Amino acid sequence: MTARLPHALRSDASDNRARILGAARALFSTQGLSVPMREIARRAGVGPATLYRHFPAKQTLVAEAFADQVRECRAIVDQGCADPDPWHGLCLIIKTICELHARDRGFTEAFMSTFPGATEVTEGRDYTVGAVSELAHRAKQAGRLRPDFLVPDDLILMLMANRGIRASTAAGQAAASRRFAGYVIQVMQASPPHDPLSP
Repeated sequence: MTARLPHALRSDASDNRARILGAARALFSTQGLSVPMREIARRAGVGPATLYRHFPAKQTLVAEAFADQVRECRAIVDQGCADPDPWHGLCLIIKTICELHARDRGFTEAFMSTFPGATEVTEGRDYTVGAVSELAHRAKQAGRLRPDFLVPDDLILMLMANRGIRASTAAGQAAASRRFAGYVIQVMQASPPHDPLSP
């Protein structure tokens, strides 16, 4: 019996960690990052000490909770940047990233804020901004993107507006986000001519 105890403890610890991450993802998605750690522990069915043993700071929990979204975001950006038509690639990124962020309020907050301990989220944001900046430059050179579109300023502005979309269902939220992205893309086009944007 004693020989099996360490394995049982490791299994319990793994289960606790999975429950904590599941609870954090669910709460961050609907309530944002301001949800208290004690509420996450309560939802996961563990004590606060157990939560802090696995995740000593909220930043580490945020980084782990959004690891999948960070990878998905990077894959979207890579797909858009690989398109030989920079305008088409940029439109793909805008549409898909808006929908990704519409599904998870917490991910948008994490993406747009600075968490010193959430290095994966920060690195993912920096990679996205750098790649979209280069793609936007190519789209401007091709005459498809309006010359006063700014990265990261307008990219962040777009995500802030997209975060404000609310719908009664997840499908409705995604549909509204796609429609919003369509409006954004129309405004971003270089033609027809637009009045200059205010700073």
